Amino acid sequence: MNATVESRDRSLIVGVDVGGTFTDLFVLDEAEGTARIVKVPSTRGEEARGFMNGVARVADSAAAISTIVHGTTVGTNALLERKVARTGIITTRGFRDVLEMRRRDRPQTWGLRGSFVPIVPRELRREVDERVLADGTLHTAVDLEQVRAETRALLDAGCEAVCVFFINTYANPENERLAVAAVRALWPNPHVTSACEVLPEIREFERCSTATLNAALQPVVGKYLERLESDLRAHGFAGELLVVQSNGGVMSRQTASDLPVRTALSGPAAGVIACAAIARAAGFPNVITGDMGGTSFDVSLVASGEAALAAQTAIEFGMVIRSPMIQIETIGAGGGSIASVDASAMLQVGPESAGSVPGPACYGRGNMRPTVTDANVLLGRIAADRPLGGGLLAALDAQKSRQAIEDHVAGPLGLDVYAAAEAILTVANARMAGAIRLVSIEKGHDPRRFAYMPFGGGGALHVCAMMREVGVTTGIVPRYPGVTSALGCVIADMRHDAVQTLNKPLDELDVGEVGRRIAELSASCQQRLESSGVRFDEVREMVAFDMLYAGQTHTLPVPMAQDSTATLTRDGIQHAFEQAYASAFGRVLDGIAIRVMNLRYARIGVRPKFDLAVLAPHGVGCTEPLGTQRVFHHGEWHEALRFARLDLPVGARVDGPAILEQADTTVWLEPGFQAEVDAFGNLLVSLK
Repeated sequence: MNATVESRDRSLIVGVDVGGTFTDLFVLDEAEGTARIVKVPSTRGEEARGFMNGVARVADSAAAISTIVHGTTVGTNALLERKVARTGIITTRGFRDVLEMRRRDRPQTWGLRGSFVPIVPRELRREVDERVLADGTLHTAVDLEQVRAETRALLDAGCEAVCVFFINTYANPENERLAVAAVRALWPNPHVTSACEVLPEIREFERCSTATLNAALQPVVGKYLERLESDLRAHGFAGELLVVQSNGGVMSRQTASDLPVRTALSGPAAGVIACAAIARAAGFPNVITGDMGGTSFDVSLVASGEAALAAQTAIEFGMVIRSPMIQIETIGAGGGSIASVDASAMLQVGPESAGSVPGPACYGRGNMRPTVTDANVLLGRIAADRPLGGGLLAALDAQKSRQAIEDHVAGPLGLDVYAAAEAILTVANARMAGAIRLVSIEKGHDPRRFAYMPFGGGGALHVCAMMREVGVTTGIVPRYPGVTSALGCVIADMRHDAVQTLNKPLDELDVGEVGRRIAELSASCQQRLESSGVRFDEVREMVAFDMLYAGQTHTLPVPMAQDSTATLTRDGIQHAFEQAYASAFGRVLDGIAIRVMNLRYARIGVRPKFDLAVLAPHGVGCTEPLGTQRVFHHGEWHEALRFARLDLPVGARVDGPAILEQADTTVWLEPGFQAEVDAFGNLLVSLK
């Protein structure tokens, strides 16, 4: 009996996503074939507290959990708030200002001035004598005595972390390896980052920025994860703690501590992975995702079941991270985005946000400026007398929403207060639709051929508006929109990416040497997979090249077919490049030499998957409305039927206008739209 209970209890897999307002947990019981969600308040600055409070509600003891997969924003928040470790840089003489010069860019494209303060001040960027040429030739051997002297100087200056960055190490890393060994021999902690280990790729600023941010985050993220794992072990947890990467894969806790820069978009990436899996199961391999939280609206595109990857991103101006990550466009249009009238009498929504503290005016916590949430409350789309977050937030004050909109929008514009509230939503919707067009139309995709999947706490309130604005014919509201990122943590595979600059004309490429480099990258990534202690159903690999025509500046990613990587040939690589180029630009360029810039490799450990049908409602369910709710829409009041969304059985159909409520979100179904519950518990929204 006890053995059976123990076996069943250890079948729990938990995904945890820590947001600004709530910490969301998705709990999968593999033995029982059931799933449930848990939401607890987040504690800003003490994320581990909300995390542990959530785990305590999963089971009587953490010993009942076999695997925890964590999507974390600790690294991102540390960079945005500049609350990182005091960090030093040891670099090639003459190159201490690479981090500050960047690409000679500025915060606003058309601005006449702009300022940027590097994450590492100039006095902590120290130079030593060494030089490697662009072709890998050793020009000047590194002076290790200078390296040791500068290391001691950085320690005396109070540095907790250090980055060693020498130029051209993608071509020959020997000087940097020797210097890093000398630094590690003196440094009192493991927070020593080697730029060529983090990113052995051409482009000096991007490599310097990525490696420096990694060094600055190592103490912050490392200590957080170590403390978290220690607390879990103290509560009996004996399983694996994994962390979501920006590329949508997961990694071990140790790898996340060594390479925290790869967690930059951890939470949003997990949400996109979940949406891709849910949409594929529902029969929609092409989907646009929209994550609407309290502060931002994050949009991504999934084509043919695969999320689009970007080579780099900027956390904010000047903070560039070059590492494969899911391509996500972010705008300041969340539930807490503040509406205001500017000096030209134009209504603006965002990017400033009331956040979760003090939050929208209706929270009653001191903010008296109107937000998107206040507009939804005043118009009846969110019921003020029913608390948000499954009871974690108290009932809302609609009168405060009305007063804020009257004072800051309706009065200055001479509008009725309800018309002003609708105007706020119209502007917010237009901005969100613009972000959707950015990842679809501007990338060559017709959004009408995609489904739209909103998630996050506020996304489902705007699903019909987004469909109208962009022309999407199908909306997919997942079973648990507010905890989709936590669900993605459970779904995500383990993935490790590596890159190596080749920088050769295709005609001079030594394919035998390329094969050997692929084997080295494969072994390195496989070692990280094996060190995680995780069971995989299979292991896959992906090989791609960054290529371009001679004279071009920007490269094109060229994936190679899996069965072709073992027998690479120049002709095969050229054929793959021409296919990719024609697909992207409509034609190829004859008579121009082709250059191979980088080799990219990914090794993916496919984790066991669960049947998403466990999310579907079971039993007969209830299709009877709970009552009605007055909603203001397009200038008039409607009596919208209210439903308990999670009680609707498979096949149930609801016609708008309707409000579908659940603990983690509210769905607003506009007049002229209908929604049907599919076999996975999703709401499929369409025009009547």
